[in-house]
Amino acid sequence: MLKTERAEFIRLKLDKHYPDPPIPLSHKDPYTLLVAVLLSAQCTDERVNKVTPGLFALADNPADMSKLSVEQIDNAVRSCGLSPRKAQSILGLSKIIDASFQGKVPPDMQVLETFPGVGHKTASVVMSQAFGVPSFPVDTHIHRLAQRWGLTSGKNVKQTEADLKKLYPPELWNKLHLQIIYYGREFCSARSCDGTVCEICRTCYPNRKNPFQHQKA
Repeated sequence: MLKTERAEFIRLKLDKHYPDPPIPLSHKDPYTLLVAVLLSAQCTDERVNKVTPGLFALADNPADMSKLSVEQIDNAVRSCGLSPRKAQSILGLSKIIDASFQGKVPPDMQVLETFPGVGHKTASVVMSQAFGVPSFPVDTHIHRLAQRWGLTSGKNVKQTEADLKKLYPPELWNKLHLQIIYYGREFCSARSCDGTVCEICRTCYPNRKNPFQHQKA
């Protein structure tokens, strides 16, 4: 099967399973999504969704968040892990948004990437899910699946993102990002599939007998 054939099979299979994938992080606007995505680093979406109601009860906008202390934010998000650093980042970006952007998250990838704690992946998620701008956020999980499915030979998430963007048109990027996440969790996780078990892996590589060896991100 050629790479383009694999890409189309995977697209059709993901569309069948997840025709309208929901955004997994609970939020009400771009700001609360930005905070939730920042908290999701090395933490499950489920955990973040349990933590953010308490945090947003204290402050759910940049102006109010800016009035809190790092300690208050840290206490509210502690169970997400890396809480001191995340609390500092939340406070720092909230002050910037309040002071320089009239309290509104700017729909600009390059600007978002300058905020404390906001890397390319986090900025891409916000651009995609908050503003509908075609983006293809790639984390280590999507990186591994794209390798496993033969969509990239990239050794890092940057190259994998570029390869996926070449394979699929921009109007599909936002949806595919979510579809891959959901399929990976349900059918092609590290525990449930080693590259030889799930339907996508078996169809794309029917002769693969041994577990797939990933390139680290």
